[in-house]
Amino acid sequence: MKKDDCIFCKLSNGDIPTNALYEDDVVKVIFDLNPASKGHVLILPKNHFDDIYSMDDATAAHVFQVAVKVAKAMKETLGCEGLNIVQNNGEIAGQTVFHFHMHIIPRYKGDTVNIGWTPGKADADEINELKEKIAAGL
Repeated sequence: MKKDDCIFCKLSNGDIPTNALYEDDVVKVIFDLNPASKGHVLILPKNHFDDIYSMDDATAAHVFQVAVKVAKAMKETLGCEGLNIVQNNGEIAGQTVFHFHMHIIPRYKGDTVNIGWTPGKADADEINELKEKIAAGL
């Protein structure tokens, strides 16, 4: 299912030309036009999903299989020393385009990519309470 007013639907389904790195029946991998680092790509499902919450299990599994394939090829060919896989859900989490997409960001020594947070603390009681609450929803 495509959404007519979604830019990523148009990119992933060929309505707008892209600099595709990889494509199959489920996804298209394109280079980010505003890359965080050299080689930064996006994995776009061809069907529209607003976010991870609306995605089916088969598509989610396929997206990650493609991420592994792309990551291995990047490590071998680009000489990156690592990479980040970034996937945001909801405006509060930094999602700006509401079509599920996964960033694969190669990392190089001395790059300016900044992905991080200040570590907090959680005690055993809090973790147990969270575990019970979340597990009940699985």
